[in-house]
Amino acid sequence: MSAYAALKTGAQDDGGIAEGGSAADIPPRMLAAYKKAVQQVGTYMPKCQGMRWPILAGIAKVESNHAVGRNIAVNGDIRPKIYGVLLNGSGQGGNTTVVSDTDGGKWDGTSQGERAVGPFQFLPSTWESISKDGNGDMVADPHNADDAALGAAIYLCAGGRDLAKRAQLTAAIWQYNHSNAYVTGVLGWIDQYTAASKNPDLKNVPEKVRTVLEAALSQQGVPYSWGGGNASGKSYGICCSPSGKSGTDIKGFDCSGLAVYAYAKVGISLPRTAAAQASTGHRIPASLGTGALDPGDLVFYAYAPEHDTTIYHVGIYVGSGQMINAARPGTVVRLDSVTAMSGFAGGARLL
Repeated sequence: MSAYAALKTGAQDDGGIAEGGSAADIPPRMLAAYKKAVQQVGTYMPKCQGMRWPILAGIAKVESNHAVGRNIAVNGDIRPKIYGVLLNGSGQGGNTTVVSDTDGGKWDGTSQGERAVGPFQFLPSTWESISKDGNGDMVADPHNADDAALGAAIYLCAGGRDLAKRAQLTAAIWQYNHSNAYVTGVLGWIDQYTAASKNPDLKNVPEKVRTVLEAALSQQGVPYSWGGGNASGKSYGICCSPSGKSGTDIKGFDCSGLAVYAYAKVGISLPRTAAAQASTGHRIPASLGTGALDPGDLVFYAYAPEHDTTIYHVGIYVGSGQMINAARPGTVVRLDSVTAMSGFAGGARLL
């Protein structure tokens, strides 16, 4: 089963990092914990509405990067345990506030003060107020993926919030961390995971087109790297983008590198740049609009759309107004609207 198919069906493995699918940067065992918590939270917070796994994923992405690099056991235990900085006013990690010990080191491993614990980075005092057993082992442990995800869901649901409403979702994240930058960052990840979870239905597209699209979709969450990507997959890029961003230390894809990779899966060798790719296949003029695009078509963007030499970007159209997009430095491969980039310059049909 491909990574794309595995995550679409909720399959689990031993906690290895998923390379693709609807949540490409989330270890499958963590994703399973987020989804499980959504199913369980109503037992404890029956008035809460709108809880979705992308909300929990957005929090955990910022707090611990989904425990990536740790071993996540079948029962959800995470080792090594994840500890934040000791809140002793030392200034380490931006900490200037002394927080006295409340758990005698039970959860945070020290009686010299408090430090946040687990993939959702709860203070021990907070954990004691929301802790529940999510995996059925009769222990509520913040270092367990299922327990921690359920605790986070309960915490975010405080007061019977409707998290489908943006204002109430924002308030819940603010409660988690009183920082505007934090709220903005988490909301961005929630939106990204929400979009990625709505992968298109590919069963009615031709087999070769489906192969191309599944290959590209399997790279969702992989970082953008200027000059990165080739027929074999993601790679380290080059220096430098027009904005001065280097891809030399980032293993991933830029827009045209992603197209090269996806089309190589059906034996089509594409030129390396977006502008050169516009000369391949059957050209679809911009004047026909985005409605003329079919799944699998390359979709181009240009500074001067009537001149192919000014094309600066390419995506892969998946249908319903969406494309698989490696947009720019600082982003990841994701689903976007075809209107996400400016200067629509038509498309190219290769299959």
